[in-house]
This record gives sequence, structure tokens and C-alpha cells, in this order.
Amino acid sequence: MTSTAITPVAACNSESFDHLTQHGWCVARDLVKPDTVAALAADLRRIFDRTPFCSGDFYGARTKRFGSLLRRSPYAASLVRQPQILAMAESVLTPWCDTIQLNLAQAIAIHPGAPIQFPHRDQDMWQGVKGEVEYLVNVMWPLTPFTADNGATIIYPDTHGRQALHEGDPGRPISAICDPGSAIVFLGSTLHGGGTNQTNAVRDAVVVSYCLGWLKPYENQWLAYPPEIARTFDPELAGLVGYRQHRPNLGNYEGVCPSVLLQDQVPDNIAAVDALRPDQRDAVAAHRRDQEA
Repeated sequence: MTSTAITPVAACNSESFDHLTQHGWCVARDLVKPDTVAALAADLRRIFDRTPFCSGDFYGARTKRFGSLLRRSPYAASLVRQPQILAMAESVLTPWCDTIQLNLAQAIAIHPGAPIQFPHRDQDMWQGVKGEVEYLVNVMWPLTPFTADNGATIIYPDTHGRQALHEGDPGRPISAICDPGSAIVFLGSTLHGGGTNQTNAVRDAVVVSYCLGWLKPYENQWLAYPPEIARTFDPELAGLVGYRQHRPNLGNYEGVCPSVLLQDQVPDNIAAVDALRPDQRDAVAAHRRDQEA
């Protein structure tokens, strides 16, 4: 398999978003200060050193991975909550959900000798209809420069959306080249994979992805960030990792929003409260009026 090295498309603006929706991917440049990325990389370095290599042909025996990044480094939130990235994710996903959620925040190290990863679409985690709905948005944040030789993410342009239903030759892939502080953004329906590392240095990155708020996420957020940890997050970040309901009544705790678990005092007994979509609320109200009549 051959690939063509490219340079970043554009800053994360309407042009970049248009490229994402039209071609299934884009590179958004200079979104986070390099010093912030360097500080995050330093925090994760010792964890990379202690993490064993993965097992299995998909993850790769020359690759290391670990999650729960928001509790491993205070700098991870700068990536997870980057405003322009969140705006892009919400624009893609909110046609099919009330709110988005964090799907995963994972660190990945591709070591020398790692082969090209099996090309895949992350939407295939879920057995829902394909070609009509976007289930997630992926964001790859380099911790070290991405090059065509060290394992930069391989993207197959124009393989997203309805094109994901077509079997056969996906066309020529490209290597998404960019530096720390920039991000590679691609849809869950876009065919992609990790590149081969033909250098003597490790390629480090963080992947953050956002999915529809009513899906079961790849990373179990409530185990990654139990209440005692999520209590230290601001409300927006806590909601992003699952401490909010998605109408109708999904992800509740005792019939209310799970953010109640982040209070200093959690009541022993709680009255359940409806959390319905407007159409459901209207239908229920009409039913009640009919019964009263």
C-alpha cells in the first residue's frame, strides 16, 4: 500500500468544516499551544513507559494504548474541550441527538516496526443503520510530529457517509501530516487506520472522539471518571463524560440527571422527574387531559 503525504488543509473554520463534511476528514491547524501539548506529553510519558504493548492484530503488537486521560493529566481537558473542535463535532452529530458525549480519550504510541493498521470505520462499533447517520467524530492530536514515515494516520478520502456502503477499491489513501498543536479530524464513517512506523522513533498521539449522546461509548466513562473524580470537573466537562441525561430519560440515576451524584450531599431518596422530548411531553400531556376528561 502506498500513500501520499499532504500538508494541513486549513485552520479550523468554515473552510475546514466544509472539507470535513465533503471529504470525510480535515486537518485543523494551530488549535492548542505547543507548550500545552508538550506538558501533556510529559505527563503521559511515564505512563507510556509502564504500559505493555497491545495484544491482537487490530491494536497491534508494536503499539501501546491507554485511556482515562482526564484523570491522568490536567492538560488533557484542553484537547477534549477545544472550542472549535467541539463546535465541529456538535454540528456533525446534533442532527441525530440532543447532546454529544465523549466517546474516548486515549493515548496511542506507535513504535518502530509497527505495520499499517487494518483499514476500518469506527462507526462499525455500533450495529445501527449506516450511510444515513454519523455516529461519531474522531480527533487525532499528535504529541510528536506526524510524518509519512513514522505512522501518521492513514485516511481514505471520500469514503464517508453513503460511500461507506460501497464495497470495493476505496481509492488511494493519504498520510495526514501535521505537528503538535494541530489536529486531524475525521468522521466515524471515514475509512482510516494507523500508519506504519519506518523510523527509529516512537510516534505518540492522543485520540479524542465524540459520539451521539444516546449511544454506549467505546470507553466506559463512568468507570473512567467515577463521581469522586467527576466532582472535580466543571459542569460542562462532567456532562460531556456522561453526567447528564439524554432525552427521553436515558442515562438517569434514580430517575433524575446523574449530575445529582456530583453534589456534596446525595439524597437517600429521590423523586423521579420526567425528561422527555417536546413531542413526547405533548403526547403525554394530551393523554393526561383525555384521562381527566
